[in-house]
Amino acid sequence: MAYRVTGLQSAPFAHLFGLDDQALADKGVRRMVAPGDGLYPCRVTLADVPAGTPVLLLSYQHQPANGPYRAEGPIFVTEGPAETVVATDAVPGMMEKRILSVRAYDADDMIVDADVVEGKEADALFRRYLEVPEVAYLHVHLARRGCYAGRVDRG
Repeated sequence: MAYRVTGLQSAPFAHLFGLDDQALADKGVRRMVAPGDGLYPCRVTLADVPAGTPVLLLSYQHQPANGPYRAEGPIFVTEGPAETVVATDAVPGMMEKRILSVRAYDADDMIVDADVVEGKEADALFRRYLEVPEVAYLHVHLARRGCYAGRVDRG
């Protein structure tokens, strides 16, 4: 089963770009600078940001469903406009090197299955879940910290 992993758009975060630290704090957002490659994964580019890159750490409503699984959680986004990445039939590198929690949702935004998998083995799990007719989409989280990592849809 073909699939695509889509990063977030940066436009919804544009109102935060360039705000001073106090203005960000007032909105519950923190500016951080990546201390080393591979530590802060951007949800727009679906890649770990290079050392020295400013990022915003904020809470994001990744599951806006009007139901029991509505949820939000922490994400990093690169501060400034960035091109949204769509990975087709491939697990993005920032996911591939981490332990993932994968949740399969139906059209009513209810979880029908879920599992934890090493990122390098996620491709097979994505395909297996998306072959199930009642599965509408997947959400991926970084298992250790619980951060939302991205959405997976049929390709």
